[in-house]
Amino acid sequence: MADIAAAEPWCVRETGLSDDSLSTAGLRHAESLFALANGHIGLRGNLDENDPRGMPGTYLNSIFELRDLQYAEAGYAYPEQSETVIDAPNGKLIGLYVDDEPFDVRTGELVSHERVLDLRAGTLRREAAWVSPSGTAVRIVSTRLVSFPHPSVAAIRYEVTADPGVRLRIESDLLANEEQPEQRDDPRAATTLHDALRPVRHSDDVLEHRTRRSDLPVAAAVSHHSTGAQTVTSEPDRIRCTITGEGTLRVEKFLAYAWGPQASADRARQDRDAAVSLGFDGLAADQRAYLDEFWTAADVELDGDPEVQQAVRFGLFHVLQAGAQAGPHPIAAKGLTGNGYDGHTLWDTESFVLPVLTYTHPACVGLALRWRHGTLEAARDRARELRLAGAAYPWRTISGAECSGYWPAGTAALHVNADIADAVLRYAAASGDDDFLAGAGLEILVETARLWCRVAHLADDGEWHIAGVTGPDEYTALMDDNIFTNLMARHNLRGAAEVCERFPAGAHDLDVGADELAAWREVADNLHLPYSEARQVHEQAAGFTKLQEWDFAETKDDDYPLMMHFPYLDLYRKQVSKQADLVLAMALRSDAFTAGEKARNFAYYEARTVRDSSLSAPAQAVLAAETGHLELAHDYLAEAALLDLRAGGESSGDGLHIAACAGSWMALVMGFGGLRDHGGRLSFAPRLPQHLPRMRFRLRWRESSLRVTVTPEQATYEVSGPAVEITHHGETLTVDGAPVTRAIPRGEDKAAPPSPRPPQRRRDALEA
Repeated sequence: MADIAAAEPWCVRETGLSDDSLSTAGLRHAESLFALANGHIGLRGNLDENDPRGMPGTYLNSIFELRDLQYAEAGYAYPEQSETVIDAPNGKLIGLYVDDEPFDVRTGELVSHERVLDLRAGTLRREAAWVSPSGTAVRIVSTRLVSFPHPSVAAIRYEVTADPGVRLRIESDLLANEEQPEQRDDPRAATTLHDALRPVRHSDDVLEHRTRRSDLPVAAAVSHHSTGAQTVTSEPDRIRCTITGEGTLRVEKFLAYAWGPQASADRARQDRDAAVSLGFDGLAADQRAYLDEFWTAADVELDGDPEVQQAVRFGLFHVLQAGAQAGPHPIAAKGLTGNGYDGHTLWDTESFVLPVLTYTHPACVGLALRWRHGTLEAARDRARELRLAGAAYPWRTISGAECSGYWPAGTAALHVNADIADAVLRYAAASGDDDFLAGAGLEILVETARLWCRVAHLADDGEWHIAGVTGPDEYTALMDDNIFTNLMARHNLRGAAEVCERFPAGAHDLDVGADELAAWREVADNLHLPYSEARQVHEQAAGFTKLQEWDFAETKDDDYPLMMHFPYLDLYRKQVSKQADLVLAMALRSDAFTAGEKARNFAYYEARTVRDSSLSAPAQAVLAAETGHLELAHDYLAEAALLDLRAGGESSGDGLHIAACAGSWMALVMGFGGLRDHGGRLSFAPRLPQHLPRMRFRLRWRESSLRVTVTPEQATYEVSGPAVEITHHGETLTVDGAPVTRAIPRGEDKAAPPSPRPPQRRRDALEA
């Protein structure tokens, strides 16, 4: 792991470089933590000199290469190709030579070394004091940013100070087709692709390439402004600027990328020149202003746990870095911090990331959903291929095509349709963006709803059923009536019907008639929700409670994750959940369950959930808080929040878990804050354990900004903008002007129910 210092409220600081932090795993972890991105460009946090390194990475959203999928046995509708994110030309490279000796943190004497990710400034700053093997001392300061207001631009300021007369040389590169390390043997890791970019043209300031198979254009422009003498050389895959001087050198490096349909060398040059005219200080000032506005609307404060406070802000910052949009783009599972999952977007974008952005930066959500709308024709094609109706959105994708060769998920996890519809309905309610809802939103809702009427069937019991699907829990595949899928499909169908009635002209254009609306409502109203009378709990899927129990007593600690040590056949046949499935359904569709049902369901599935997915702990935190297990909720909050930052999640080196970053916000705001949004109305049922004295969070709701302050005894609601009607523990309130304070009903903090893998006790860690 990286050598992360004690928690600070607004930054993440690495002090020193130990042997562990210089290991491949330690380097990769730090490179993910210190990644900078703006939703368009992503720069992993490699050292400037790029050696040592764990995994290089410069990513452009939606730039990928095609690769063939191989199957031992072919099957109908198996995808023939997948897509893998590739490295764009790397402009981070700045090599330093001191009297012709290369600066390398592993040679000479590294007197001090520190890197700081500043969450308010949006920069990565590095300071190093180094004595070369021959005894020459230098001080290096570099500051890196990827601009939010100028989405095609990145910039680096690099300063070296030495005694007068010391010869300094900087070799600053823009390098394409950089050598890539082989990946670990894990389905979550990326496929390694080499030389994915085909050179087209080059000059002293621009490299132009196209991806070899997907034929996507990329242009990268670079410019250097320095205090030394400069010479530039170029070749098809490299532009090198050599800068020389004595005593001190200062370089400002400006990068701009153009890709996609409008990509051209001229466009890259124009954006770079605009950045140069602003200068590094101007870019930094614009960056700070952008983030000041974001934090004013999105910040979460938690007293009593400094590490979680830092981690939640760190998570929000990376959610913004993944989701910021200046045009419709996907949001990948790893954002632009690494190439894990091949850079694919999965269902957790709509179920974890977009809910957070809906209430903190809704403009990002509108564009992300317009990207989904832009891939609707591919989803229609996939539905036709699967002999279904409407649209079948992909399980894993970059461009909109299905990229998963694992058919129990890629074909059977149909809930992704309803997850996207849920995001559409939530965004429309929270933002009031009727233009989106009447156009792209309506079309998404209609086509996703049409799938469910083809998939569902009416049985002899008079109820509708959805058979043979995979829900969020991938350890229980191809089951009937997965309750998460059915509840989300019901929401999809009802929402589509309501929006069609609200915008009849748009519905008419999509050939939605009265009979189809009636069919949607019939299926929604009578969709089966499996329930075990014997156990008095809902079933994750029909018959789940009758499956054989998993033998946790005989399962060793190093047998986790189970998918890496047991055959799926064994997992599918037993009561074991990779992640909270029914529990997530209770968080997102809270209005479908009574309080007693939630309590019984939560306890039952706690005993069978192993959290082999980073998506599990956030949902468990939300329901733990709602059902009165407040300390357990804190435990799960900490697990989600600290996964990448402190715990060094197993796959953090491939990029951060962006959904878990979002999940820490969900654990706080939906868990301890009790936020729910059903029928376009906000409700809160805050609960805070006694050992956490205060929490404060902010939300955007249509034209207003709402601030909520919670203590164990009371909650205070304040609004900036038009009045907002909410409910507090069932009481309807209008918040307008003066703050409104209400008491929080008292209740005991219940003991945690049994679990095969209980989370670490957070309170013990705080008291240690």
